[in-house]
Amino acid sequence: MKNKKFSLREEYKSSWSYVSESKKFIYFVIFLFLFFAIIGFFLPAPDFLSKYILNYLKDLIEQTKNFSHFDWIGFIFFNNLQSSFFSMVFGVIFGIFPFFGAIFNGYLLGFVGSISVTEGGFFVLWRILPHGIFELPAIFISLGLGLRLGTFVFQKKKEKSFKKLFLNSFKVFFYIILPLLITAAIIEGTLIFFAG
Repeated sequence: MKNKKFSLREEYKSSWSYVSESKKFIYFVIFLFLFFAIIGFFLPAPDFLSKYILNYLKDLIEQTKNFSHFDWIGFIFFNNLQSSFFSMVFGVIFGIFPFFGAIFNGYLLGFVGSISVTEGGFFVLWRILPHGIFELPAIFISLGLGLRLGTFVFQKKKEKSFKKLFLNSFKVFFYIILPLLITAAIIEGTLIFFAG
């Protein structure tokens, strides 16, 4: 029996097909993210959490203050790459990591958005919108696939189910998520550098 010939087009199509099959998990992640983003935006954070996030942002600003254009692109890309990959892979533990990842990232976005609006008005939100056009879909897909990966424990043939889910998730990561993250890093790194 001949080995099936590799086709980039077919691999890409099957990756999108798997994303479509996983849409209920991705939609659930988006719902969680937006729900906690609204909470982070409208409800005051507890003092300990507010201090933690503000210190985190302060350290981030200090760390990146002398970045060049390419430093920004690399920094954003590798941060998002690490976050997306681990969100997906660690979903194997009952989907716990992507579940709380969606909550934390949503809340953080809402919190930062609230501070930005307080400082610069609602127009600021339109300025930061381009930053998430490619990044957020990549993050949502990663979290959704991570959540789905955790469902292998509920299948009868656990090992076979895990291998299938993991292989499909990895293909999506390579063919869809990775290009989105590269595009996001170039756009965001360029916007941040020239805006600064």
